[in-house]
Amino acid sequence: MKALLIDDERLARGELRRLLADQKQVEIVGEAGNADEARQQLKKLKPDLLFLDVQMPGETGLDFLETLEPPAPMVIFTTAYDEFAVKAFELNALDYLLKPVDPARLQAALDRLSVRVGQPAPETRPEVLHPEDKVFVREGDNCWFVEVKRIRLLESEGNYTRVHFDDAQPQLFRSLNAMEARLDPKYFFRANRRQMINLEWIEKIEPWFSGGLLVELKGGAKVELSRRQAQAFRERMSL
Repeated sequence: MKALLIDDERLARGELRRLLADQKQVEIVGEAGNADEARQQLKKLKPDLLFLDVQMPGETGLDFLETLEPPAPMVIFTTAYDEFAVKAFELNALDYLLKPVDPARLQAALDRLSVRVGQPAPETRPEVLHPEDKVFVREGDNCWFVEVKRIRLLESEGNYTRVHFDDAQPQLFRSLNAMEARLDPKYFFRANRRQMINLEWIEKIEPWFSGGLLVELKGGAKVELSRRQAQAFRERMSL
């Protein structure tokens, strides 16, 4: 993953380079000392990730981020000021690190980055969740402690996933690919690019257009399996 360091302090950029030296998933492709330089580097280098300072001469990091046209790179803020954290997360920042950057907090941010792009953290494998396991789910002020087997459907919404269980449908800050890596394939099946189903919740199956299948889950939700996934489903579930 290509990263661009944006900070008006040369020493701060150097320290960040040192901390990132052993991180194989991050390749530092350039540096910028202000927003104008950063824009030039963005066009030239097309980075996937920005390490962005908040307080810079002229345009702040927050102002700079608001001007970027989608799809913008992912952003980890690095700053000496904690009062801008709420605004940073409103702009969908991946993390907000205070200077001097703590190596453990940096590692946690990079692990979160790995989850965002649907990959396990470096040199780790996500633990597979089994039906009887319980997971903590939170959306805003609402919290649940739910058994995995009660999750009947997961739906991708960009970098988020809508999880359906009981009467709840919270949206989690995890990609569907990342969620799939945690769920036991014996029980969960990727129906299409956007949806994943719990096989134990299937109520009815019927033929659908172009060789696909239409699966109805207990509770009434209907999910289409493409022709390719329908074939994979038949091969997996047939005697």
